[in-house]
Amino acid sequence: MRNYEFGSGDDRRVFEAAYVAWNSWSGFRLKRGRNKDFTYGSQWGDMVTGSDGRRCSEYKWLLENGHEPLTNNVIRRLVRSVVGRFRSGITSRDEMLDELDSRALEEFLISGCCLQRVDVEDEGTARVENLNVNRFFSNVMEDVHCRDCKIAGYLHDLNVGELIKRLAGSNRELAARIRDVYSNLEPTVGASPEVGADAEERGDFLVAKHGLVRAIEVWTLEMQEVLKCHDRARGELLLADIDEFKHIDAENARRKMSGVPLVDVAWGIDESWHCRWFAPDGSCLTHYLSPYGHGSHPFAIKLYPLTDGEVHSFVEDVIDQQKYINRLITLIDHIMGASAKGVLLFPDAALPEGFTWQDLKRIWRSTDGILPYSEGCCTNMPQQISANNTNVGAYELLSLQMKLVEEISGIGSVLQGNSAGTRQGAQLYERQVENATISLADIFETFDSFRRMRDRKLKNMVVTAHDMQ
Repeated sequence: MRNYEFGSGDDRRVFEAAYVAWNSWSGFRLKRGRNKDFTYGSQWGDMVTGSDGRRCSEYKWLLENGHEPLTNNVIRRLVRSVVGRFRSGITSRDEMLDELDSRALEEFLISGCCLQRVDVEDEGTARVENLNVNRFFSNVMEDVHCRDCKIAGYLHDLNVGELIKRLAGSNRELAARIRDVYSNLEPTVGASPEVGADAEERGDFLVAKHGLVRAIEVWTLEMQEVLKCHDRARGELLLADIDEFKHIDAENARRKMSGVPLVDVAWGIDESWHCRWFAPDGSCLTHYLSPYGHGSHPFAIKLYPLTDGEVHSFVEDVIDQQKYINRLITLIDHIMGASAKGVLLFPDAALPEGFTWQDLKRIWRSTDGILPYSEGCCTNMPQQISANNTNVGAYELLSLQMKLVEEISGIGSVLQGNSAGTRQGAQLYERQVENATISLADIFETFDSFRRMRDRKLKNMVVTAHDMQ
């Protein structure tokens, strides 16, 4: 008896709200991009201001000043250690979900966000997939369980055939309408993404990748006036649209004359999730109520830690130490390269007849070379000068930063898989591992709560019949 209709005014309002929600995630996307760069080794991309006032990346600034930017990626090893610790403790033994959850945990460590979609295949079987966080959007949330989510959506890049198959199914009229909408839109122009490159570097709300079309999926939690009906004759509780009151009243009149128990009616407010699919021009392709047994949207999402609505990831905590480690390594390399070591002082007058300076350089470099010189021509013989100017405390600072990384991240040597000493027993080593894991308990438990929420949605994925209008 649920029969809700959406007007063009509602569609426009939802489309504009989706765009606002997308923009509200812009700061998160920028922070995630920086965290991801540091995790996978691109660690000199922060912008700095040079002495001439010009803005450029740290990498370019160092090159222009005669330094070679070096990287010692500590963050990547920390992330692998946490993911490895998680995989070693997995007990579900569902290979598909285990792999998805391991990659979701890696994303969680990088961005502070877990995101999966729980949906159904064409055959009616449940499906779980990891989603790209850069394509997701929602309203600003502050509840750790994300129960204050009012709008959620995802950007899809498909070809028209895939989109028609997904939305229209066997509805030929809807398929023709979708094809007509996209035939009037200009195709996306631009270079296709490279394999292995960042496909989301130039993410946009309306523009799809080259050769594909953009479809915007938007879920909104909406309130609707409804009639709560108790059909005493059938023993059913139903929700009916407010406009159905006249029909119910007429049905009760007929039942009263025939002595059949009446339908009790009470006014109320129903909270339900509505889905709309939009084209980039704002055209609503289709809309329907949530078809799932849980009555909600298909996204499983967890943000960490959501203190005052803020998201701060595991990787974010150690970026400053990573930057300083790279600077120290670059500094040590520069000092060693600039130090005078192995310089040969060779008097001009001692150069033998028939020899050039290139000949002397070649002989000096060889391990068994004989370097001739004219002893009677001068009082000074050739000599080599070696100096060690690298002991400036940089090594001690580097060691300190490496220890700080372990202290801040909570991942000590035992969690990184370093071997125990020969005098250390197995029980003591296991106790050290257990104690070290306590610092990561909050991250693991938060991720486990996400998995439990996902599993609850997975168990309630019974899809009800619906018409995509």
